[in-house]
Amino acid sequence: MKTFTNLYEEITSVRNLFLAWKEFRRGKTKKKDVMRFEYRLEQNIFELHRDLRDKSYSHGPYKGFYITDPKRRHIHKAVVRDRVLHHAIYIKLYMLFDPTFISTSFSCRTGKGTHRGVVWLENATRKVSKNYTQPCFVLKCDIQKFFDSVDHTVLIAILRRKIKDTDTLRLLGEVIDSFASGQSNLFVRKGLPIGNLTSQLFANVYMNEFDQFMKHPMSVKHYARYTDDFVVVADNKQYLVDLLKPISDFLDNELKLSLHPNKVAIRTLHSGVDYLGYVVLPHYKRLRTKTRRRVYRGLTKKMRECQNDEIANGNIKQSLNSYLGTLSHANEYRVSEDLKNLYCFLLKN
Repeated sequence: MKTFTNLYEEITSVRNLFLAWKEFRRGKTKKKDVMRFEYRLEQNIFELHRDLRDKSYSHGPYKGFYITDPKRRHIHKAVVRDRVLHHAIYIKLYMLFDPTFISTSFSCRTGKGTHRGVVWLENATRKVSKNYTQPCFVLKCDIQKFFDSVDHTVLIAILRRKIKDTDTLRLLGEVIDSFASGQSNLFVRKGLPIGNLTSQLFANVYMNEFDQFMKHPMSVKHYARYTDDFVVVADNKQYLVDLLKPISDFLDNELKLSLHPNKVAIRTLHSGVDYLGYVVLPHYKRLRTKTRRRVYRGLTKKMRECQNDEIANGNIKQSLNSYLGTLSHANEYRVSEDLKNLYCFLLKN
């Protein structure tokens, strides 16, 4: 197994910290905390570098708040100094770990994403059903409270197998242990903060253990995952039923995770497979009903804000184009036309 050494100096170099700042500030230049950090940018970066060089760095506290996207999520936001370091870590670790992931891991990876995941499901169901002429079943599962349940000891042990640099492991431990969810207790620390960039990478590193289990010992041919949401496509329903026990056992024994009891389902292709915001059916796919309603509500809300001079008209056009882009990945011509008509109607009124 290939391992990585001497990472610490690369992660903590002044050059990498400035590169991390450049990546971090994108789209955040008007945030007050970002502006304050930028006002004394060189001093702040060199202070961070010095603390890392002297091994005196300590991760700060988090500020918690809720967002709805559409699920209600508890976000934990670190201070700018820590978030810049998260980017510095991500820059170096992503290029090392990404080649070790399977091709059908679609979350938070360059060249992947939700649309690629849905296209993969379309292709897999077409292949398994022999161009929609044979039975096709899809097992769809979700991990219960995934980000809150990631076990720190297990995650660090996984990282240790690839990284032999003790200073890097100590730094990663500092970042990982800077947060603990309600699943933690006196003996076990659990949880990754959804607001951290590093959490996206750590989630893939953690779940890659499961991916490898599915692709190798289990030899599952048509398997894909997006964060903690995964699917298996097969022409035999009983095969999928029989997979559930080894899946559940591996998650419990190796990763200290469990399947969400209300989010395990086996669907036929002809009844539609709801995955990553789309419903895949033979020959076509539709936008999920809830997503479609959210698009209508979102455009209407932004138009009202524009009429009240709360946002500029250009922002509305940008939002409309974004919605139309989402719809372009599905068979939703009528919905696209309805949105254009709604935009014109609200613009006139």
